[in-house]
Amino acid sequence: MVKKTKGSGKRYGPRYGKVIRQKVSKIEAKKNKSYKCPSCNALRLKRVMAGIWHCKRCDTKFAGRAYSFKE
Repeated sequence: MVKKTKGSGKRYGPRYGKVIRQKVSKIEAKKNKSYKCPSCNALRLKRVMAGIWHCKRCDTKFAGRAYSFKE
């Protein structure tokens, strides 16, 4: 019985191995999640590009980690 990969890693199908597809799914889930803005405390902080985060409510930009925002 073959287990299916959940998340965004399933687009690779049987290629690249199970563990790598699971890691990709976990990283992309963290990347696409909304985070809490440190200035206005709203859950509107989204990733613009690697290390750049933008709050859609107060229109401020922050520098943080590449895939997840950490204050």
